[in-house]
Amino acid sequence: MRPRRLLRKLKGKGSGGGQGKGRAEFQEFSTSGIHQAILRAVETAAPSGITGSHLDIGSGKGELLTLLSDRYPDLQSFACDCTDQLMKRQNQKVEVVDLNQQALPFSDDRFDLVTCSETIEHLENYWRVLREVYRVLRPGGIAVFSTPNILNLRSRFRFFSTGFYNLFGPLMPDEKDVYSPRGHISPTGWFYLANALLSIGFQEVAMTVDKYQRRSLVPFALLSGPIRLSNRFALRREQKKYLTVGEKNEKTVRAINSTDLLLGRTLIVSAKKPA
Repeated sequence: MRPRRLLRKLKGKGSGGGQGKGRAEFQEFSTSGIHQAILRAVETAAPSGITGSHLDIGSGKGELLTLLSDRYPDLQSFACDCTDQLMKRQNQKVEVVDLNQQALPFSDDRFDLVTCSETIEHLENYWRVLREVYRVLRPGGIAVFSTPNILNLRSRFRFFSTGFYNLFGPLMPDEKDVYSPRGHISPTGWFYLANALLSIGFQEVAMTVDKYQRRSLVPFALLSGPIRLSNRFALRREQKKYLTVGEKNEKTVRAINSTDLLLGRTLIVSAKKPA
């Protein structure tokens, strides 16, 4: 994609402040731009609309619950978080759960929509939570997840020079500041999140991002071609020598160097439980 076309596309992307600014006892990092991207992902996954019940995992102050409730007035809203002290939505009950140790306190096949925004990077075992989401979703239900995109160019540069992805820096043992990027303990890229969802049984796994990072535009124009050319040879080696890429995962692997992942700030992934 040419730089001018990219710049026009950048102007059309959703807005949203940076994550992790300032410190507070309880602080929300899911910006309005991420919430809007999740809404767009829901609209894409369910173009005819969605009714029934919605569970928001990592519900925070309740902005995403309100956004989806306004868009889909027939949705019944449920909230889940590690604390109920953040919630600002009037009369919204929050189920308090330690997702590192406890299951979701809901019955099987309960929800038509589950969202999980900026949460899995804080968890010790995100596979466990994905399985719980699958369990509580009704057949045909939709799940949408967001997490920092560790595959964008800025994150790749940082990893090359320091060994740490963006928003995943050095940690103190037994870090207690779980509400900020200091509590980011599980960097999860597109491929591994998609692979987990597909392995658990989800279908129609799709990826988008909340916004493009403008400061990556020039590096993208210079480096995306060489990156993709190099990856073409690497992919061929994986296919023919190591036999690690085939029909089941080739599409997922090829997306790793897509424009969205090279430039996107936050990864948004949707999936559907088979009907």
